[in-house]
Amino acid sequence: MARHPLTELSSQDILTAPSILAADFARLGEDIAAVATAGADMIHVDIMDGHFVPNLSMGPPVVKAVRPVTDAPFDVHLMLTDPGPYIAPFVAAGADHITIHVESNGDLHAILAEIRATGCSAGITLRPGTPAAALLPYLGEVDMVLVMTVEPGFGGQSFMADQVPKIAEIRRQLDALGRPVHLQVDGGLNVETARTVVAAGANVLVAGSSVFRAPEGVAGALAALRAVDQA
Repeated sequence: MARHPLTELSSQDILTAPSILAADFARLGEDIAAVATAGADMIHVDIMDGHFVPNLSMGPPVVKAVRPVTDAPFDVHLMLTDPGPYIAPFVAAGADHITIHVESNGDLHAILAEIRATGCSAGITLRPGTPAAALLPYLGEVDMVLVMTVEPGFGGQSFMADQVPKIAEIRRQLDALGRPVHLQVDGGLNVETARTVVAAGANVLVAGSSVFRAPEGVAGALAALRAVDQA
């Protein structure tokens, strides 16, 4: 299986990552195909275990089932208490990138190394209440940092503006490293809030409801997100 890790994409570009948590699960393949055709840079896949977050979403069989729909990178976000045992199953199912939480259990350095050894890119993320400093031990080992601007676990929440200074702080930390690391933001993003996080230094925009339920359609919604740094 050919991998398309996020290292193939420029960290200088504004990239879109529609979250399939907001898609119609009765027609999931069709919704993924629609955003891929509309130019989505990656497909964001939220995995929840009902323990780390109070919700369940999907597992490797669903990822495997929709993998043939598009060649766009599958950006898999593991909201799991123990992500280690699930790396291999999601890689086998077709993940191109896997992000784990800094608050998760296990040897996170070893898990990040395992992800990258498979040919996938690796990411680290944190809950809104976790300080940016918690990421410092891992920044040299990841290809993307994800900042949550809602509490993880459910789609459709409102953007938490108090996380913007954290985005800017992490952007400064990444710039100091001198490595081309993507900075992704997820939670309550629309054109207005996306403009705010891009100004703070983010370049990857995860959007669910504002894309899949956009009155102007997915193509128009994605085009508007990609253009936020041009306004």
